Amino acid sequence: MARQAGSAAGEHGAYARGRLHARPGKVDERGPAGLHPLGLGRARDSYLYVPGGYRPEHPAPLVLMLHGAGGHAHHGLGVLRALADGHGLILLAPASAGTTWDVIAGHRYGPDVALIDRALDWTFEAYAVDPARLAIGGFSDGASYALSLGITNGDLFSHVLAFSPGFMAPASQSGTPAIFISHGTADAVLSIDACSRRIVPELRRAGYRVRYQEFIGGHTIPAEIARDAVEWFTTGDSDGEAADPGLIQPRSNPPW
Repeated sequence: MARQAGSAAGEHGAYARGRLHARPGKVDERGPAGLHPLGLGRARDSYLYVPGGYRPEHPAPLVLMLHGAGGHAHHGLGVLRALADGHGLILLAPASAGTTWDVIAGHRYGPDVALIDRALDWTFEAYAVDPARLAIGGFSDGASYALSLGITNGDLFSHVLAFSPGFMAPASQSGTPAIFISHGTADAVLSIDACSRRIVPELRRAGYRVRYQEFIGGHTIPAEIARDAVEWFTTGDSDGEAADPGLIQPRSNPPW
């Protein structure tokens, strides 16, 4: 049974360290497939998409997808929605309280971590999720936040999918999630030299397994990159032992 997330009063206390408490558990009843608004008490709703082939006796891979700055939950869903049914992916797409995620907007964790914890808790109560295939991902600011939360909660997330990240600011390091990063060589929003070409070597030096793909293009996610990321995540191509992670120096301010 998934553990209940904290109250609103805990958003600036327990969640200030960026730690998530929800965990997948045993689910016997089959929850409905399709798109579900979660109704978690915010004006900007969060959504869950469950593929038609879902069966509780076969725990499904799940990707928590985070939108970019100025986006909303539908943007997070849209990144991998076309691939969800074919790969049996459950997609969970929360919406940030502001125009971007808390640690990026205010340089501290809090309300968005609490919201993500509630969304995960709701999902884990209703659907069987494979803990060995549980990813956090995102695009742009969402990718930066995915790296930050994924490293902080590497004992929960087995994988991180970061499409065109700007930086990472983990509050701590836990576990050794496998990491996929992609970036366009002509990105005019988040320069590849200032961002991914700095992030990837630092992660590798710290002992993380990183699949890195550069592509000719700008601030976007080509369809073939999204497909490669999903296949990497779902096929177990990222398996293998990683070295004990060294210390990552978190960048609390974006490189612009």
